[in-house]
Amino acid sequence: MLAQRVATALVAVPLLVVVLFLGRWALAVVVLGLALLAGVETFRLLRQAGYPALAGLGTTLGALLVLDGALFSAGEGKGLLIIVTGVIVAAIGALLRTDPREGMATWLTTVFGGLYVGLLGFLLRIAGADVAGDPGAALGGVLDAGRWWLVVAVLGVWAYDTGAYFTGRAIGGPRFLTSISPSKTWAGAVGGLLAATAVVALLLAGLGRLPGEALLLGPLIAIAAQAGDLAESMLKRAAGAKESGTLFPGHGGILDRVDSLLFAGPVVYLYVFTLVR
Repeated sequence: MLAQRVATALVAVPLLVVVLFLGRWALAVVVLGLALLAGVETFRLLRQAGYPALAGLGTTLGALLVLDGALFSAGEGKGLLIIVTGVIVAAIGALLRTDPREGMATWLTTVFGGLYVGLLGFLLRIAGADVAGDPGAALGGVLDAGRWWLVVAVLGVWAYDTGAYFTGRAIGGPRFLTSISPSKTWAGAVGGLLAATAVVALLLAGLGRLPGEALLLGPLIAIAAQAGDLAESMLKRAAGAKESGTLFPGHGGILDRVDSLLFAGPVVYLYVFTLVR
């Protein structure tokens, strides 16, 4: 299992670097592709869990929210309009169900799935954030500030996942929320938090910012990453599935790879939008 994880990471990391250097539109294409695949997995899991949905409509809603993150800045975004339209169209589609209870479940599940997948759009909002960078910093001239903040989000999440995995295996100890994910330990959570904070501090220092900011941002990323992972685990548990898919050897499906980013993306964006701009 560890060898499979390492092999997948050796492919994923170089691809991420290439896409970052290609620019925002390359990122948009990649994230949109991830959203479409994540939509397929999400609605398959929901269906296996017994929740009816309009899968095509829900996936389209999520994709539109991702495109909104790519095309518009925060002040110009049409996200609220997209959500409202999605809620209305999903309600109309649910009216075609003969059983009102099934119709209500279809309506709610369709909107939930679309919004869940659409959280990936915050990754593009981070990359496109209009924030000033320090060109004299060690990392300042390599990428623009928005893409560097995306790197902070992604590497912060990866650091948390990696730190939690190895610390949990090495120390073990008391577990938490075993009804959702039986392998999570408190030691792993603490190890992941420390790893995320350390990596975020190093990146912030390279960007010419105070490393002490990581004392706030690191734990925020860690908590969001853990919550995102557990939320997807709850969905898989409900569906009776061990993994969301088999696309990545040793890692499962798309959702298994982006579950933490689904929650961490909005948190980092909120941090940048409120404390950096």
